[in-house]
Amino acid sequence: MDVSELKVTADLANIELGEEEFASLGREVEKMLDYFSKMMETDGMSLPSGPGRRAANRTRPDAVSGDADPDSLLENAPELEDRFIVIPNVL
Repeated sequence: MDVSELKVTADLANIELGEEEFASLGREVEKMLDYFSKMMETDGMSLPSGPGRRAANRTRPDAVSGDADPDSLLENAPELEDRFIVIPNVL
């Protein structure tokens, strides 16, 4: 990858790099691009769940197991709003 392209990308990402870091980054990006091109050469159809193949649904049914009923499980929640468990905001 050209150093000028790396500098533009680093500038857009607000990343400050030195000249040695750009050289090292350029080599690493070239390795990644080589890996990606090798991946594009492989036949994904030979894989059990590759691109273009529909993988079997591996989910299990959502069912209460054991002796616990939903009301007793909700009693263990730290905070409830109606019958919903309150969790902290992520963002």
